[in-house]
Amino acid sequence: MDFSWLTNLFTNNESVAHIALLYAIVISVGIYLGKIKVAGISLGVTFVLFAGILAGHLKFTAPVAILTFIQDFGLILFVFMIGLQVGPGFFNSFKKGGVTMNKLAALAIMLNVAVMFGCYYCFFDTTDKNNLPMLVGTLFGAVTNTPGLGAANEALNAVFTEGNAPLIANGYACAYPLGVVGIIMATIAIRFISKTDLVQAEKELSSDVEDTESKPEKLCIRLKNKNFDGASLKQMRSTLDKEFVCSRLLHDGEMISPCGETTVSVGDVLFIVSLESEAKALVTILGEECEMDWSDVGEGKLTSKSVVVTNPKINGKTIKKLHLNRLYEVNVTRINRGGIELFASPSLELKMGDRVRVVGREDAVERVRKHFGDCVKTLHAPNLATIFIGIFVGILFGSIPISIPTMPVPLKLGIAGGPLIIAILIGRYGHKIGLVTYTTTSANLMLREIGLVLFLASVGIKAGASFVDTVVAGDGGLYVLCGLLITVIPILIVGTIARMHYKLNYYTVMGMLAGTYTDPPALAYANSVCSKDAPAVGYSTVYPLSMFLRILTAQLIVLLACG
Repeated sequence: MDFSWLTNLFTNNESVAHIALLYAIVISVGIYLGKIKVAGISLGVTFVLFAGILAGHLKFTAPVAILTFIQDFGLILFVFMIGLQVGPGFFNSFKKGGVTMNKLAALAIMLNVAVMFGCYYCFFDTTDKNNLPMLVGTLFGAVTNTPGLGAANEALNAVFTEGNAPLIANGYACAYPLGVVGIIMATIAIRFISKTDLVQAEKELSSDVEDTESKPEKLCIRLKNKNFDGASLKQMRSTLDKEFVCSRLLHDGEMISPCGETTVSVGDVLFIVSLESEAKALVTILGEECEMDWSDVGEGKLTSKSVVVTNPKINGKTIKKLHLNRLYEVNVTRINRGGIELFASPSLELKMGDRVRVVGREDAVERVRKHFGDCVKTLHAPNLATIFIGIFVGILFGSIPISIPTMPVPLKLGIAGGPLIIAILIGRYGHKIGLVTYTTTSANLMLREIGLVLFLASVGIKAGASFVDTVVAGDGGLYVLCGLLITVIPILIVGTIARMHYKLNYYTVMGMLAGTYTDPPALAYANSVCSKDAPAVGYSTVYPLSMFLRILTAQLIVLLACG
């Protein structure tokens, strides 16, 4: 039997079938090998890079132009979906304690760069133009940041215009494995340096990290304060200077759905939803907390339903501007956004996918349900137009040249920075220009991971041809050592400052350091040793700014130092 067709499939680098087969093998092998755990730690999808390096070393490859296109497109898709995900919370991350944590994250990023340059001047020949770019790759392997590698790689191609840019993925591959382990080990070391008691640290979480500013609290209060006898709910809010929603009112045995002009009397029972931080004060001022089964009172008159925002016209509008109480005689008590319960503040902007708790007469609630859409199937359809419009604008924005003295070429945010910034802005403000930015978590993750594996596979295949000569026969051991120093030293410094000076909770610090290094395995470890969500809070607070700074510093280092 003639098997020449099979041989041709694996050897004809120009055929589409060969290229598709190459990526299918590299990505699938990399993903499966990445699931192998050593001491409970795995490299995850990043193992695709190593599978690509092996394929490139074995001369199982594709035309460089094709590899470069797939690499760049994968990077664009990856960073854009990250930006779209973090955009809604990007600017909120600078509120309150977030300012301190973001300052510490920025300090850690600067220290990573400082340690890299320290290693460069201590261990390497500074007259060799390839050494610094390779250390840049080592830097981003040490901090486990793939978008930074992509941004640095793109900037290098702008500096080395003749096509002889160093393959910095080799340095990245050397540093990445110990980078993942080093982040976790250094974080554990902070515990001993600061003499942290884990049990005590978890007890402190309720006061240290839990943000009750937007969490709703349900209260049933019997009014006893005679000062409010005959006052309207609107007057009551103004006098108390506190935000709350009264969804039901029991007056003389009759249950009604109140509005701002509804008056209350001593002895009335009010079902109130307020901010968790203000709940005790409301009970103390108004009267006493009581228990009441509302289903047994005035049955059939009022109903409470959760409706989903799927109407694009609602996206971005505040509860106050919708005038739901005046138009429909209903009250909105709380919002569920991504599994998190939020208080229905009048100034809260509704987003696609929000689950809104509405209380009122059944026919009124039904009209609100139709107005909001409440069609879950709509959410499952991806908003591809928004994604590709955003990529289009992001590429244009990233291509704008910014001339800076001493730079050999103008600074450009490029295909990594441009789409990232535009995605963040669209994620936060897209509704103001009619763009629906909602995607399900699974859809966002799917597109993001596809972009990531295409990028890693392409980088690995291109680097594989020179990997052995550069790493095994070259300075591979030195890159590993430098990577470990770049990983560990900033964590020990910043983590100690966070614990000893700013008195941040240890579990919050764990999440903050994982977010600074954009490292999911470190977050997974932190979550495994903490029963509360403090690590996730710390991670999400610094992740958006850290990702942005990693990409920006990648280009700045290359253009300023490697040009």
